[in-house]
Amino acid sequence: MTAPHPYAEQLARIPVERHEVTVAGGTTAYWVYGPADADTTILAVHGFRGEHHGLEPIVAFLDGVRVVSPDLPGFGETAPLPGGRHDLDAYADWLTRFAAAVAPGAVVLGHSFGSIVASAAVARGLATPRLILINPIGAPALEGPRGILTRLAIFYYWAGATLPGRLGAAILRNRLIVRVTSIAMAKTRDRALRAFIHDQHDTYFSRFADRDTLHDAFVTSVSNDVRGAAEAITQPTLLIAAEKDDITPLSAQHELQALFADADLVVIRGVGHLIHYETPRAAASAITRFLQPSGADTR
Repeated sequence: MTAPHPYAEQLARIPVERHEVTVAGGTTAYWVYGPADADTTILAVHGFRGEHHGLEPIVAFLDGVRVVSPDLPGFGETAPLPGGRHDLDAYADWLTRFAAAVAPGAVVLGHSFGSIVASAAVARGLATPRLILINPIGAPALEGPRGILTRLAIFYYWAGATLPGRLGAAILRNRLIVRVTSIAMAKTRDRALRAFIHDQHDTYFSRFADRDTLHDAFVTSVSNDVRGAAEAITQPTLLIAAEKDDITPLSAQHELQALFADADLVVIRGVGHLIHYETPRAAASAITRFLQPSGADTR
């Protein structure tokens, strides 16, 4: 990384440890942040082509909370699942098994693609007291404000998986394409923050295990959304949406909220699909308020 980290000072105060655990026949790498004796543990699931570093800016502002943050199978330091199947069933099963092994009873949090995985797992029985979804995918990607770009992405990932190995991998890891994607998603006008965002994508966006796993994950991300799980979720849920999200418009987030039995919607203004990079303090504040016990919830 070359750009200064705007949240480095806050992160430096938080203890962190790396661990590994065998889940669903494979080895999952995960990181534990915060005090071991914290009253609340959050299990945080990152987005497509990301890994645990992406959610660190939010972790930086979650005082006194323990956060368990794994790399999804096939991304970062976690190997693909044995058997080669990386669809929503496989990801949801993996998350449920991981939670049982490492963070039973934790609050579950998912960002972007992680919102699809987290909500599917909770709907299918992952035990959690509360669910938090950041930049939730609340509608089909093809119907979003940039549906045309999604169609181009479908062709891009198909080509990357179909072309001869070395050429396909080179296209998928092409730094120019990564930069164009980063520029399209960033909404901030702060030059230093934009530089940090681009540096994060340059550093971590291509840490996928292989092109087949990446293609499977992409197909899963554009073939599913949180709506498919929402009506089966009874736990209190927090949706943290962005005013300028290019993937799920704000109107669709309001419609998504109505599908849940008990959901709050917090909208962060002036930001798009990168809440975790551009407005992590606001996201962490919303999470902290959501986790505070009320008269009806004295956890």
